[in-house]
Amino acid sequence: MSDRLRLTAPLPSLDAWVDAFARAEIPVLTETAEALEHMRATEDDVDAHGIGEMIEADPLMTLKVLVHAGKQRRSRSEGLRADAETVTAALVLMGITPFFRDFGRQPTMEEVLADNEDALLGLSRVMQRAERASRFALGFAAHRADPDAAVIHSAALLHDFAEMLLWVHAPELALQIAALQEADRHLRSTAAQRQVLGIALADLEQALMRRWHLPELLMRITANKHERDPQVRCVQLAVRLARHTARGWDDAGVPDDLHDIAELLNLREAHALKLLHEFD
Repeated sequence: MSDRLRLTAPLPSLDAWVDAFARAEIPVLTETAEALEHMRATEDDVDAHGIGEMIEADPLMTLKVLVHAGKQRRSRSEGLRADAETVTAALVLMGITPFFRDFGRQPTMEEVLADNEDALLGLSRVMQRAERASRFALGFAAHRADPDAAVIHSAALLHDFAEMLLWVHAPELALQIAALQEADRHLRSTAAQRQVLGIALADLEQALMRRWHLPELLMRITANKHERDPQVRCVQLAVRLARHTARGWDDAGVPDDLHDIAELLNLREAHALKLLHEFD
């Protein structure tokens, strides 16, 4: 059963965080909620690809659909259905009418955080960064002719979903982490998270993915292991670049990003930079 959650103090263990976040309602962008209602009214005119394309601009709605698909797959007695590794694949397996039946009018992050403008801004920034990272990752994968390009796109989009959920469900704690990092630009994200939450968000994310039975390939590509794996590198470098260029392309980290991306794509740095601006 999903419910609204608003935490103001850290929970005692990783398991407690997982239990709380796994039960809580996930809001989506207002434009996603509105687009779904428009599509619901014209259900006969829409298909899985059209709905999927709209949803994949919204990391939290993407997460909701994949979580729902994971639960459905687990509950089916045959248990032999393949993982739905993308939103479109999940919609095809689900069917359009059952999708609209199972997903009614969606709560929005603007409604949930109406009383906390700073948290809404923080969440919006993470979601915009994720959307840019997914575009970079898809561009890298396409350049490499990777057959799993769509999954790599999803993995980059969802790479920081635990941070998004923290802004939704524990905005005061998310703001404390942001304040620590603002005060000390050299403080690593994981250190700030452990200081405020007692856990690292990357650990919470992997635990939630296991709890929700998200696809194995998605979990592997999203994890910060297997660093030499080209698919993992696509996602890691896309996320890094999106983070470093969130406020412009003059960040001190960009030259290293460019060097590593050029190496991944087997290009000269000047050509890689031109390609990045096209992806952006």
